[in-house]
Amino acid sequence: MLDLILLRHGRSLWNDLNLFTGWQDVDLSPEGEAESRVAGELLAGESDLDLRVLHTSVLTRAIRTAEIALHAADRSWLGVRRSWRLNERHYGDLTGKDKKQTAEEFGIDQVQRWRRSFDVAPPPLPLGDPRSSKDDPRYRDVAAEFIPRSECLKDVVARVTPYFRDVIGEDLKSEGVRGGAVLVVAHGNSIRALRMVLQNIGENEITELEIPTGIPYRLTLDNELNVLAANYLGDAETAARAAEAVARQAG
Repeated sequence: MLDLILLRHGRSLWNDLNLFTGWQDVDLSPEGEAESRVAGELLAGESDLDLRVLHTSVLTRAIRTAEIALHAADRSWLGVRRSWRLNERHYGDLTGKDKKQTAEEFGIDQVQRWRRSFDVAPPPLPLGDPRSSKDDPRYRDVAAEFIPRSECLKDVVARVTPYFRDVIGEDLKSEGVRGGAVLVVAHGNSIRALRMVLQNIGENEITELEIPTGIPYRLTLDNELNVLAANYLGDAETAARAAEAVARQAG
């Protein structure tokens, strides 16, 4: 059996301000740092879990969550792979805007369509907008057509799927990991995309799935990467409350 751990980064400074973040590079808040340490303690508490490889997005909040969690789990030495394909979805022209104020301006139903519809993207960033990532050095080797101006969840699934198949999946099956575990520290929507692919969740159901910050989700897989079991580490009620808090962010 194979183990895959999915961990959404701890709360960020913009989570605390209730702003749409997406590809903007925002650090963890003090609460997010604390969540990351608890996540590491939960990982360390799994006596049968042997972490072998780490995957993260290229955004600071995911990278720092991984660093803090692995330090707490005494696994700071893990090999690391990073990819823009694990980034949060791009929120287009909503980037940096207050979620509650946006709901008041456009209506809660429209904002929920932008936030949770499978194939409805927010308005794109205007050309030349300073919020664009096209000149960010972390994307210097990414073809320009892959740098989005806005994304829906369908777009995230399209970029996450080949990374899971060709990189994470190969790590899970490799001799160096077999019998151990792969940890992925990413974002609400990239983890939602991974779970959609792994757990065969439909387009309608995936829009209702909330991913809490800072709580590891463990999937046990067979050698063909079929899911045999899945659960949040720690207290199930704590994970449920955290997911409800995420759902309330748009006001």
